This record gives sequence, C-alpha cells and structure tokens, in this order.
Amino acid sequence: MTYQKNTGITRVIKAFGYSCQGLVAAWRGEAAFRQEIVLCLVLVPLGLWLGETGTERALLVLVVMLVPVIELLNSAIEAVVDRFGGEIHPLSGQAKDIGSAAVLLSLFIVAIVWALVLL
Repeated sequence: MTYQKNTGITRVIKAFGYSCQGLVAAWRGEAAFRQEIVLCLVLVPLGLWLGETGTERALLVLVVMLVPVIELLNSAIEAVVDRFGGEIHPLSGQAKDIGSAAVLLSLFIVAIVWALVLL
C-alpha cells in the first residue's frame, strides 16, 4: 500500500482541521491557555479603542495575541516531554522551564509595550 500525500486545497483543508483540533485540545486541557484567551477578549478590543494610530493599535493588539501563541508552543513542548520522558531527567525539567519562561517573558513584553504606548 502506498501513502499518497495530500496536495492543493485538500492539504490546506486538512491542515486547517488539524489546527482546529489543536486549538480545541489546548482549550480543553490547558487552563493557562483559557485564561490567556480571556485576557485577549478583554485587551484586544481595549487596545483597538486606546490606540490612537494604526501602529499603536497594531502593537497593542499583536503583543497580546502573541501570548496564547507562545502558550501553545509551550504546551506542545510539555506534551512531547511528557510523552517521551517517562523518567525524571534534568533536561525534561529544563525544557519545560524554558517554555514556561517564554510565556512569562511574553507577558512582560505585553506590559512593557502597553506602558510605552499608553503612558
């Protein structure tokens, strides 16, 4: 039996479906992701309202939207480590800690950009 790769619009449709499955899995399984989405639901409209120029609005909105993106990457790293790291290993903990640090830094970036734009 030969495996046929999806091409064209079929590939795009399937890729979109897999992405939606990932978002649903993150929503169901990751409390931090849900909290960050709620944060986006509050801050994105606020950023659109508070920004005076298109550039300011873009900065305020985009930095907020990057937080759940980074959370998704962190969750993916944690899932892979948990899947393949059955035993306790320092590198497993380090990988998880670094992913968590990326999320924390993204939240700091939100605070810094909002302060610089609005103050």
